[in-house]
Amino acid sequence: MQFNHEKNILELLNIAIDSGKEILNIYNDEIIVNSKEDKSPITQADINSNNLIVSRLIKLDPNIPILSEESLVKWENRKDWNKYWLIDPLDGTKEFINRNGEFTVNISLIENNYPIFGIIYSPVKSLLYYALKNNGCYKLKTNSNLNTLKNFNKININKAKNSTKKIIGSRSHSSKKFQNWVEKKFTNFEIITIGSSLKFCILAEGKADIYPRLGPTSEWDIAAGHIILEEAGGKLKTIDNKDILYNTKEDILNPHFIAYGNLSKID
Repeated sequence: MQFNHEKNILELLNIAIDSGKEILNIYNDEIIVNSKEDKSPITQADINSNNLIVSRLIKLDPNIPILSEESLVKWENRKDWNKYWLIDPLDGTKEFINRNGEFTVNISLIENNYPIFGIIYSPVKSLLYYALKNNGCYKLKTNSNLNTLKNFNKININKAKNSTKKIIGSRSHSSKKFQNWVEKKFTNFEIITIGSSLKFCILAEGKADIYPRLGPTSEWDIAAGHIILEEAGGKLKTIDNKDILYNTKEDILNPHFIAYGNLSKID
């Protein structure tokens, strides 16, 4: 599959939109919460979204393997992958359960351990973001299937020098460690709390300066946001300023990281 044809991107965007519709069917009905082996919550919406995305991606190109939060693949079977889909069919399950609207569908394509394409879709907010390596980052407000890319707006961070730094924190995973780190690094700041990968979208639009994450996340949580942020002019680095790579080890946990929007570095 090549990304030099609008049709391929449209197909992928419509997969995310249709997945969002599956999620909203459960969201607007009764939400039954179960627990996975690691005690994290899972709902029928996670499962339905995953099944739709996986089946559609296989139909799109059966030669590209898939790694999903709900369709795990053993390390020995994926360690030699140089190209694969990495998806989180419902990022922000806790936000979904709490019905605050701050959950997303994340779809990314990884090549040589780095994201080259990413989609983040917010079904409740009807916000769709996508980015393609070396081709920019784009946004559209929609809840309908697409037949053109013409209506998308290109977005960029603005590198504005704000006296009060806008710092993004997690709505469901706040910690004293995060608060202490922020207070040590900044004097004038405002903390914006939000769930899921929407944090990266806010940075990409220049609505916040920085997102430090000092708690556990998985690779499927950040890959789509990674390419979206970088194509908008931001960057994502480990806490010690190293590149973040994917599928380089058996576990799928990310190192602690900092996502930079308007800030290019910490003064």
